[in-house]
Amino acid sequence: MGHPALIDLHHLGRPRSLAAYLLLGSEPTLIDCGPSSCLDALERALADHGIGFDDLRHVLLTHVHLDHAGAAGMLVAANPRLLVHVSSAGADHLADPSRLERSARRLFGPEFDRLWGPLAPIPAENLRVLGAHAAGLDCFATPGHAIHHASFLDPDGNCYSGDVTGVRIPPSPYVAPGTPPPDIDLGAYERSLDEILARRPNRLCLSHFGIYDDVEGHVARMREGLALWSGWVRDGATEEEFIEAARAQLADRPDVLEAIETAAPFPPSYAGLKRYWETRRRPARAAAAAR
Repeated sequence: MGHPALIDLHHLGRPRSLAAYLLLGSEPTLIDCGPSSCLDALERALADHGIGFDDLRHVLLTHVHLDHAGAAGMLVAANPRLLVHVSSAGADHLADPSRLERSARRLFGPEFDRLWGPLAPIPAENLRVLGAHAAGLDCFATPGHAIHHASFLDPDGNCYSGDVTGVRIPPSPYVAPGTPPPDIDLGAYERSLDEILARRPNRLCLSHFGIYDDVEGHVARMREGLALWSGWVRDGATEEEFIEAARAQLADRPDVLEAIETAAPFPPSYAGLKRYWETRRRPARAAAAAR
């Protein structure tokens, strides 16, 4: 299988922000597909490899956030033979994306259409719930970033880890965790990183952005970032203080900072961590009040 083909989806016209991965062979396979707003870029990239939408046989989704899965229904509409593989927790959102769309429109407002483009439902016959294997890859649950997150490992040791291994913009080694709401879980994050390391991958293939062979060092920096960011919020940082501190980490690399803020803006990461700590403090407050 060798190295996969990295497809730069040029989200919002920016390079090195959002990737899909193409595995060529008898059944061409995409790992994530990006949003519908990037379909033109995806089509051009596939054409560079001599294939079109109707040549694809499988799409494996790490999770159903719109930057990773938003175009899946449109791809199935263009290619009714396409099979879309997703975790059991994400399948309902693809069969009927209306709830996902309502939630995203509340969050992004009038920017929704420019950012993500249209969503389309996927018929049941085109959906496959992930098991241990799909399209020749090993599949395993990696929650933490999202409850429905999964990762994939191909026979050559390429691990397609979506967002659970964070955001990294080449050539910088800096790893930003990326912790948007609603279901960030720091304990699950740590266990998922353990699951990835236990499989001893040769490379990490990140959605944001690129392929890296310093696997252990990258994961260590991801853990450090999670601990640092979550600690700021746990200890009472405001959103403004959080953003200022996150930006200060890259004060000497404004190009990388700008790319990271496009790929994974800091305000949602703050909101995700704030919600995480608030939900864990409620039982403690309730117990204290009951004494």
